[in-house]
Amino acid sequence: MIKTLRTRSGIATRRVAVRTQVAWYWRWLAIIAVITMVIALAWWMYDNGRKFAGFDSDQAAHEMARQAELNARLQTENAALRQEVAASERQLQIERSTYGDLAKQVKDLSDENTSLKEDLAFFQSLLSTGSREAVSIYRFNVEPDSLPGEYRYRLLLLQMGPRQKEFQGKLQFIVDVLQNGQKSVMTIPEQNDSDLKAYNVNFKYYQRVEGSFRVEPGAVATSVQVRVFENGTGDAKLTQTVNLS
Repeated sequence: MIKTLRTRSGIATRRVAVRTQVAWYWRWLAIIAVITMVIALAWWMYDNGRKFAGFDSDQAAHEMARQAELNARLQTENAALRQEVAASERQLQIERSTYGDLAKQVKDLSDENTSLKEDLAFFQSLLSTGSREAVSIYRFNVEPDSLPGEYRYRLLLLQMGPRQKEFQGKLQFIVDVLQNGQKSVMTIPEQNDSDLKAYNVNFKYYQRVEGSFRVEPGAVATSVQVRVFENGTGDAKLTQTVNLS
């Protein structure tokens, strides 16, 4: 009772705990240290987890650098190979063009050689037989050319008579044409042809004549007649016909 009365009549006080006061900067330093340790621990666990799963950042970076170097080297090699291929293609085109030119030259030389041999044989036969014909046509040929509807002709004019003056005249070709079952005649050159002089002939002993003509698309030449006119005369001095079909 006495203790209770004393308590009620006296001043009521709370219990007080005495603690050592820590400065605020030490407190923040400790917090930062704890946070740093937590972050370091988390990064260590993350990195080890990736390594455990088979992914290493250092190895991956090294592999990416190696792949980039390999890619750059392959691009350089590809560029060099493209240049070599382009150079090879140009060289092949040059060689093909050169081969084509040489083949054409060989063919032209072979044709010319054949023509010269035929001319020599003909001249030798004339000398052996002692022909005295004034003007004659020798080896008149007509054949299709490389282009459709185009024909090439070739003939040799000779003058073996005793007279020594030059023969001057002109040539005319009469072409029989068949188109869609219809026959027609074409005269070369025509009266209004702008290249009439190309058909003039002027020679003392012989003259080789070569040329070409073209018929209408879808038409074919069935025969060709060459006529030789001497200047000052209206009638053909010589004629010769070649059948093409």
